[in-house]
Amino acid sequence: MTKKSSILKFEIISAIFMLVVGTLLHFTFGWSNNNPLIGTFSAVNESTWEHLKLLFFPMLISTIIGYFYKWKVIPNYLCAKVLGIILSMSFIVVFFYTYTGIIGTNFAIVDIASFFIAVALGQYIAYRKMESTFSCNKLVSIIILLVLCLCFFAFTFLILTFFDLPAVTVTFFVLSAGFFAASAFGAETPAMETTRVTASVFAKILLMFFRIL
Repeated sequence: MTKKSSILKFEIISAIFMLVVGTLLHFTFGWSNNNPLIGTFSAVNESTWEHLKLLFFPMLISTIIGYFYKWKVIPNYLCAKVLGIILSMSFIVVFFYTYTGIIGTNFAIVDIASFFIAVALGQYIAYRKMESTFSCNKLVSIIILLVLCLCFFAFTFLILTFFDLPAVTVTFFVLSAGFFAASAFGAETPAMETTRVTASVFAKILLMFFRIL
């Protein structure tokens, strides 16, 4: 089996895994009688932020599993997968608030379809990047994944205890994470300085928020 067909096969299998596990994570919190531990990686309500978990955690699991099988033959594996994760999450947020902002409501069938599209988009981007000479600092990739995990864990308990994360904060967080990642991965654009400032400001806002709580 050639390297290209091996990568494609793994990405297709991973996509199926993500769709199945992501769908199940929509219900696991309720099935567990609202167990807070299960809630850290499952959707605890119908907010966009919580539904990003259905995408992020299956992709994270797939990325970790694949890393131990593919990193020796695909040097840029981790970089490509992290980029795919960020773009998938960004698509979900941008698409949801764009179409609901236009028509004034949301439809479950459209939201489900956008989840499927986001998974396919993330896998496709990762696949194309793994075929290319695209590269990045692996430490940056790991840090991005850890930060996203910590944010999901922290905001799950804050949502359960204090508030429902405002839509504007969800959008701002995901987009600034995506822009920051583009900068960190070496994208040469005039907006790189703005990106770094945006990410820095948002980090400071989060720190101030936690101090207040």
